[in-house]
Amino acid sequence: MKVLQILPTMGMGDAIGNDVLALSKVLRDMGFQTGIYAENIDRRLPEGTAQLIHKLPRLSGEDVLIYHKSTGSKLSFSLEKYPCRKLMIFHNITPPRYFRGYNDNMAEVAEHGMQGLCHLADKVDACMAVSSYNAEVLRERNYQCPIYIRPILIPFSDYAQEPDQEVMQYYQDDGFTNFVFVGRIAPNKKQEDVSRAYYCYQKYCNPKSRLFLVGSYTGMESYYDRLRRYVKALELEHVLFTGHIPFRQILAYYHLADLFLCMSDHEGFCVPLVEAMYFGVPIVAYDSSAIGDTLGGSGILLQSNDPMEAALVADRVLRDADLRREIIAGQRQRQQAFAYAEIRKLFESQLRDFLEKVPPKSRKKSRLAKEITK
Repeated sequence: MKVLQILPTMGMGDAIGNDVLALSKVLRDMGFQTGIYAENIDRRLPEGTAQLIHKLPRLSGEDVLIYHKSTGSKLSFSLEKYPCRKLMIFHNITPPRYFRGYNDNMAEVAEHGMQGLCHLADKVDACMAVSSYNAEVLRERNYQCPIYIRPILIPFSDYAQEPDQEVMQYYQDDGFTNFVFVGRIAPNKKQEDVSRAYYCYQKYCNPKSRLFLVGSYTGMESYYDRLRRYVKALELEHVLFTGHIPFRQILAYYHLADLFLCMSDHEGFCVPLVEAMYFGVPIVAYDSSAIGDTLGGSGILLQSNDPMEAALVADRVLRDADLRREIIAGQRQRQQAFAYAEIRKLFESQLRDFLEKVPPKSRKKSRLAKEITK
């Protein structure tokens, strides 16, 4: 039996690509013939990691296609043609309104993604949503099939490697309080709200502070330029936009961070929250979309995106050692819910349940066969 994963773009280092790779290993270990097929493949990936979608092998009724849905793609409108069982993993789609005025092409792709999501409502046999929030999005779009909830599979062993020493030596032990937010520079991530809250903290609480905004701005240059102008207009000091950087440099910024501040307006899961849990960085986050699902009662959840409230809460966390220890302990406990072994076991159980409850697809008889059997 073949269990194959397909997706629009197999990227290098992004949350979805990492999930695909982690699941690929699990599928192999479970004894399935497997492979990764995509419309676009990041050239930085090792050769053979994935193949182009047109190389997808012939499928039979007992086989399974796992489709990772996160954006607009022709795959959403061609999935139904494959004569096999279909399982969609829903990572959510950034609503197109966030991209309009910054990258209209990305807005159109997101709109196409929403159309594809609606089209697939009765075309897949089951779904896996990476958060309860995502499951609710599917139900709102009239998905009647079984919906499993399975968080992203995160190989935490990757985070144990040494952080970039050049970054560490440049910033550590200089007396600054370091805020960090990790995520691509994009309007739905609301880096302007992070900057606003940091402005209030630096102005009214602690001038000797620094903000690291870690993430690529490729495709969002217009938004990035506007952010930089906004930071300059606020006369904010010590704000670093890293752009796209190697993984070990990302690790360094987590090691340097005193507080993780997330003001994002739309997330389907938000892996950096779990990364902050792993590194013992206290989290203050605005309660939007899937943020509350991922935090699961840990960290501090803000009920508004008011910048002064965020700044004062951050200040309290940073000044109160007992509170900070309590928050970090709660986050470490929550992180155990995302332990690799636990999520792997959950995925295996859900996949077996899917295979048991969804029978192999029967082949439709050809017109000639139908005439013979009349």
